[in-house]
Amino acid sequence: MKTVWMTSLVSSEDQVKKVFSQLKTYGLEVKGHFWEDSLEKMAWMNVREELLKPDVALWLILASKENLLNPSIRYGLALLTITLQAKKGLSFPLVILTLGDPISSATLPTPLKGADLLSLTDPVMVAKLVSRVHAPLKPVVSEYRLDIYGTPQIGQWFEIGPGNVTWPGAMFGVTGAEISFHAVGQKGSLPAQSVLNFPLKGLKLTLREKEHTAWAVQNQLDPESSYFVKVTGFPESILFGSYAREYAGEVYVVELK
Repeated sequence: MKTVWMTSLVSSEDQVKKVFSQLKTYGLEVKGHFWEDSLEKMAWMNVREELLKPDVALWLILASKENLLNPSIRYGLALLTITLQAKKGLSFPLVILTLGDPISSATLPTPLKGADLLSLTDPVMVAKLVSRVHAPLKPVVSEYRLDIYGTPQIGQWFEIGPGNVTWPGAMFGVTGAEISFHAVGQKGSLPAQSVLNFPLKGLKLTLREKEHTAWAVQNQLDPESSYFVKVTGFPESILFGSYAREYAGEVYVVELK
């Protein structure tokens, strides 16, 4: 049976039970949790494995507009969305259900901009959710790979790499945080050891009126290898892409708050 996983940013148990009951009336299995807003403990990782289970067909976020304006909550949701999309694909269904009128997707961090936006007051809200659960997924091809790993013990690591091409090198930048380590290895897990070709630190790049401090390497990356970057703090945005001294490659910016 397909399962809906609901993350409630709203603390009202009565409101959560009401949504659970509505969805179960339509034959959906519903599981979920209350969001813990603690970036220091990387609490956003607590439900990662639950969301990655094969039976979970949709992620539903119940929120107020105030919740969605909170930079800490926005950051945690953005990172959890990144790692979920990295494993289940960019087309995996995400729905943000607001207590009042739906918010504008333009106000959300980049990873959440593709979410379906619904209001709890919409009389056909449940029918729309049921339809979304059963709709076939359309594969989305990305030019890059992006994932995130994190525990209080190892810290916060971003993984980037090319989609179906080869990069002559890679760079990664942040604004509002600091890079403290980098490595290159096979995609999918942090490397135990790494050899870096012509590593660079402290590059300054300004894009969208924001200055990013970047590190870079000239290790060749193919679709099976990645650049891993440890970040201290909680960046407002990240900038990354291919890197080579002799030409400017494609650069991508992801807003996280």
